[in-house]
Amino acid sequence: MNSAYRSSFQNIYQLISWHRYKEALKEAEQLLREEPEDPDVFALIAQIYFIMDEYGQALHWVIESMKREPDNRLAWYVRVGVYYETNNETAFYEALPEALRIDPYEEQYYFLHANMLNRKGKFNQAKEQLRHALELAPESPTFLAMMSYLEALLGDRVESNRLDRLAVRYDAEVPQALLYLAWAAGVRGDYKLKETYMRSAIRLRPDEKQYRDEYLETLQQGQLLFRIVLWPVKFLRRMKPWQIFLSWLIAWILFKPLVVLFIIVYIFTHWITKAIVHVRVFGWRRS
Repeated sequence: MNSAYRSSFQNIYQLISWHRYKEALKEAEQLLREEPEDPDVFALIAQIYFIMDEYGQALHWVIESMKREPDNRLAWYVRVGVYYETNNETAFYEALPEALRIDPYEEQYYFLHANMLNRKGKFNQAKEQLRHALELAPESPTFLAMMSYLEALLGDRVESNRLDRLAVRYDAEVPQALLYLAWAAGVRGDYKLKETYMRSAIRLRPDEKQYRDEYLETLQQGQLLFRIVLWPVKFLRRMKPWQIFLSWLIAWILFKPLVVLFIIVYIFTHWITKAIVHVRVFGWRRS
């Protein structure tokens, strides 16, 4: 690798770190004209499109990279990431073993696998995958924060709090970690702490829709009226799916009018508190 080639890569990654993705893409395309058969350049272009959330384009350039080097690490990294972000579970699980064969020490693969399992409510299996990620990156605030979230979901408040403090100690300015810590605090019923974490996260990522939506939802949950209505949900979270189903069935048979009333009150409270939060944040105008 000559110095000019290496310098081009460094410049492109510098542009990426500054969030100047279109400029980074132009630089990468120029590098491709100079190195038209370099699989690393194809993979780099794929990575930029992936960061820009243009997953179709990212996958196209991944394929071009793999035509030239089937085991290209970056190409496989982007490929697995695309399948995860597009929630293509079948393709994700097909690609993951091959990606791990090529790069068994990439902690992000275990992290993504844990998230995929978490989406399915398989918290113990997610925890096992996340342990592998933490073995490779024990000081990652994001991994620790997600583990705090999983422990909260599994009902271990003490361990969840311990991991919360540990994640913050390593770095309290990582948006993704703050998001997981906010979720964990919410599961534990600590809505003030959840709001604190989301306020920090939105400060760091003010333009990202997910963070804005989560922050507004957190403010809504902080309303006393909404918390009162959500109070039974704390008990439901500790129950298994079959227990929840059986409880609702019995309640519907024995207390049908009360169940209907609860649903009406919940819907009314949801929209009232949402309106209160909207006025608090945006005033009397549309967002």
